[in-house]
Amino acid sequence: MAELVDNFDWDNVDASGFGGNYTSEQRAEMEEMYSGTLTTVQEEEVVTGTVVGMTDRDVILNIGFKSDGLVPLSEFRDLPDLKAGDTVEVFIEEQENANGQLILSRKKAKIKQAWKAIYDALENDSVLEGVVKRRTKGGLIMDLDGVEAFLPGSQIDVKPIRDFDIYVGRRMEVKVVKINAAFDNVVVSHKVLIEKDLEKQREAILNNLEKGQILEGVIKNMTNFGVFIDLGGVDGLLHITDISWGRIAHPSEVLQLDQKLNIVVLDFDEAKKRISLGLKQLTPHPWDSLPEDMGVGTKVKGRIVNVADYGAFMEIIPGVEGLIHVSEMSWSQHLRNPQDFIKQGDVVEAQILTLDREDRKMSLGIKQLSEDPWTRGDFSEKYAIGTNHNGLVRNLTNFGLFVELEEGVDGLVHVSDLSWTKKIKHPSEMVKVGDRLDVVVLELDVSNRRLALGHKQLEENPWDTFQTVFTPGSVHTATIIDKNDRGAVLELPYGIEGFAYPKSLQKEDGSMAENGESLEFRVIEFSKDDRRVVLSHQAVYNKQAEEEGRAAKFAKKKPSAGAAGAASQGEGKLSDMKKTTPAEKSTLGDLDALSALRDKMMDNES
Repeated sequence: MAELVDNFDWDNVDASGFGGNYTSEQRAEMEEMYSGTLTTVQEEEVVTGTVVGMTDRDVILNIGFKSDGLVPLSEFRDLPDLKAGDTVEVFIEEQENANGQLILSRKKAKIKQAWKAIYDALENDSVLEGVVKRRTKGGLIMDLDGVEAFLPGSQIDVKPIRDFDIYVGRRMEVKVVKINAAFDNVVVSHKVLIEKDLEKQREAILNNLEKGQILEGVIKNMTNFGVFIDLGGVDGLLHITDISWGRIAHPSEVLQLDQKLNIVVLDFDEAKKRISLGLKQLTPHPWDSLPEDMGVGTKVKGRIVNVADYGAFMEIIPGVEGLIHVSEMSWSQHLRNPQDFIKQGDVVEAQILTLDREDRKMSLGIKQLSEDPWTRGDFSEKYAIGTNHNGLVRNLTNFGLFVELEEGVDGLVHVSDLSWTKKIKHPSEMVKVGDRLDVVVLELDVSNRRLALGHKQLEENPWDTFQTVFTPGSVHTATIIDKNDRGAVLELPYGIEGFAYPKSLQKEDGSMAENGESLEFRVIEFSKDDRRVVLSHQAVYNKQAEEEGRAAKFAKKKPSAGAAGAASQGEGKLSDMKKTTPAEKSTLGDLDALSALRDKMMDNES
């Protein structure tokens, strides 16, 4: 049974309401005590809370408000040792939700504080520390206490970065260089911190820099024309020509990125802060190591390092080169382009022609390793007049063609010595460069290195036979192959060509003969020496035209008194031929001599 209080004052009990028995002084004292335990909070502000309890999902925090707040346990993953009594900063999202619960967020508190720190860092030019989360296009993404910031690749280091992945997960100090509040975009730089550290080193290096000074550097960039070397805050250029005494096509042939090496200062422009460096200057010049017994006439072997229009450069040892002029490559006179004879990278043998150790110049020759064919003892016998040869057509000109019989031995075939029967205006009508041609030696001049050749002389002169066939007054069938204002070119049997004046092309009906027509023509003039045959179609049906044509022919000739008998004798022959030709009208197939010639020409064509 409950124990009764003896001294309880029932008179002070007021049944009008709960707490109505407090006096005004007691109530004021009670309110003061209660207000001291509670604080006034506002939404979207950061406050400090104390951990009062933890569950499997939430952390219970007391921020001095009338109720405790809950924060998901996942927001405390960075604090694995969190326990009751610890204090943390949280963000007030709602004072009271639909369930009357105070809603807090530690994540938003950290983000808000991080943004405040970012703005303060930009304003005060202070340093922030963050973690590289991942790589992105053009740079890295950093986490600055919950805020993502972009670190461009060009702002990571003073030297170019080739592998961004090595920075992922690394903590780095950065400075804020730009904030775009509209897009919550932050750009940071780590390079500015390095540059400040290197500024003192740079000043020290520049103040003590001298020509000829040997420094240690690291290759930071490589180009086609050279490499850029980091000298400890100052960059210098090592040109490709100063890397090695020998020729190299690209610096990567002998150097590598991030390689440490000693270099010498060649030049320094203090105004432009340009430093020229050298590597090959640290070793002796290869010309100084040439053997003393090497001189004119010495045979050497090397690699072709460059081919120009005028010749090729051969490297005997790295840094020692000699020029092989195009005229010293072959005894042949037709070599114009060195690329036709030699290629870059070829390993060849040559003979030293000139050597200047002071100016470091050397000329070489390849053809000197073989005998000059014009000076051979059997040359005059091998290419004696009348000997037959087969050569390669090397060049065509308006007046003839050059045939190479062997390397260094060329001969000229004049255009008039190509064919007995055809009038060739240009050698290309018969041959082309690269063809092989049978020739016979017509003239030989060893002292002047001249050789005259002929092609038609390989056959007998058919004009000796033609003279007995195409006699003046004889009639033959011919085809007009070319007609102009001066006359027409006619194609006679066996490939011989004749000529007819415009007036003699008139037909019996008064019309003019045209190209492609085959008609009968009478021989008006035949010259074996000039290989000339003049014909007339009009003379076939017009005897007067024939007489006029013959008279015109002899009128051009003005014989002297001593030749009068011969002239009259010639006229007598023509007169006699006039009496006999209309009856005979000869053809080539009817003559034994010409039949034999035809058989021989057909054999040659075969």
